[in-house]
Amino acid sequence: MVDIRTGRPATLAPNGMVTSPHSLASQAGVDVLRAGGSAVDAAVATSAALSVLYPHMTGVGGDAFWLIHDFKTKAVRYIDGGGRATAGGTIEAFAKRGLTEVPYKGVLPGTLTVPGAVASWGAAHAAYGRLPLKRCLESAIGYARHGFPVTARLAYWRDLAREELAKSPEAAAIFLKEGAILTNPDLARTLEAIASDGWYGFYEGEVARELVRWSAANDGFFTPDDLKAQVARWGEPLKGSYRGVTIYETPAPTQGFAVLEMLNLLEPLEMHRKPFLGPDYVHFMVQAKQLAYHDRDRHLADPRFADVPMERLISKKYADERRALMDPARAVPWDRIPSYGSLAGDTVYIAAVDAEGNAVSLIHSLYGGFGAAVVAGSTGVVLQNRSAYFSLDPKSPNRVEPGKTPLHTLIASMAFRDDRFWAAVGCMGADGQPQIHLQTYLAMIDHGCDIQEALETPRFLSGRFAIGEARDTLHIEGRFPSETIAELERRGHLLNRWGPWNEIAGHAHGITIDPASGLRVGGSDPRSDGAAIGY
Repeated sequence: MVDIRTGRPATLAPNGMVTSPHSLASQAGVDVLRAGGSAVDAAVATSAALSVLYPHMTGVGGDAFWLIHDFKTKAVRYIDGGGRATAGGTIEAFAKRGLTEVPYKGVLPGTLTVPGAVASWGAAHAAYGRLPLKRCLESAIGYARHGFPVTARLAYWRDLAREELAKSPEAAAIFLKEGAILTNPDLARTLEAIASDGWYGFYEGEVARELVRWSAANDGFFTPDDLKAQVARWGEPLKGSYRGVTIYETPAPTQGFAVLEMLNLLEPLEMHRKPFLGPDYVHFMVQAKQLAYHDRDRHLADPRFADVPMERLISKKYADERRALMDPARAVPWDRIPSYGSLAGDTVYIAAVDAEGNAVSLIHSLYGGFGAAVVAGSTGVVLQNRSAYFSLDPKSPNRVEPGKTPLHTLIASMAFRDDRFWAAVGCMGADGQPQIHLQTYLAMIDHGCDIQEALETPRFLSGRFAIGEARDTLHIEGRFPSETIAELERRGHLLNRWGPWNEIAGHAHGITIDPASGLRVGGSDPRSDGAAIGY
């Protein structure tokens, strides 16, 4: 048995808890809980704080997707906070600019889709908030105005993006300054507008006018009507099961169905009887991933614009049909089960549980490091580059169209045991997020790990995460047993050996509730700057 521990125990608390990839953001959420706020209030506070403290991975200019558990009604509700493509976002518009694909960085991807996160904050808070929005954003505003410490991780990501950030005068002025403390007073004013006027404070009024002015001055896409049209949409989450545990995932346009498909593929294989972290354990998960990602790449798009056969994809009958393609002895060639994984992206995950038992599972992202690497004028807002996932192929189900949301790697999850809320789980990790959900759930359900142990378990990711890598590369942390690594290579897997801990393997976090005591049990990924904090 491999010792998977870092020495960080799971956090235990009797009342409420928040976990996120930055300790100050988690604390902001717990402060709101202590003040009488709900799990949603805490999630908004944490998400807003991360928009300031973790600007390389999330921000006001990004998108967000929610699962909310209402303890009284036992319902699990979904909020789609994905940004919609602007009216000018057409294939023809890019053709006129001489482009054959959506750029990865710059003004064009930054302004092709409207930021959706703020609209989702407003929708969640209107339904489940207890404290004024101003109180929820208090910590975020304070950190933006008065400053916060630059962590080693933020400095590292800033250096990686330095060349792109330097192309945006507004971004360079904020992020390329020297010093241990970073401030963003323009963002503080934007957050104050949201705190005072909610949805209107961002999508109309002074902030909206500055977004449009700056976009027009830089050949971007934003118009006033584009911003006004952005609303969060309530919907139903996807629901599946694995060994008696009910699992919810966010639906299309997110890739949550891939988690349920993988669990369906693996359930009859009795993964709980396979040695933990052994070669069979990894091998079958990789093959399940190949099948599910093939289906993702073939079908996933905005369901308002494309027919996504979701019920079939998450059915156990469909998994039974597809399982025949798995080979227990050899790695399956990618030309047999094609998958077209994307490059790495950057995201934050937040889980919150309040004293009453209401829970939130929230994923919030700019997509790439520092998003599009542009700051929109005097707003202080880093704009996302999520639209880089759009295709300019007219035949693609994920082709760019006005009002459409691109394929999203963002997913959030919840799990129930005996019809009682048990876990909220999620992670940063772009293309790898379903794989991280899968590994976390199997560690807990099949092998008895607590949430912190599950998050510290050595991780692998299958796919391409850097330019030039083969699409069938199996990236694997060095803490796996040497016998496992050797056997996987013998079976034909193309291995990329990571060090013992690799940030590309994701920042995962989660909260579980102990069924016997009712204690909140929180975990935070040591690959991040995060913490699970309770009271």
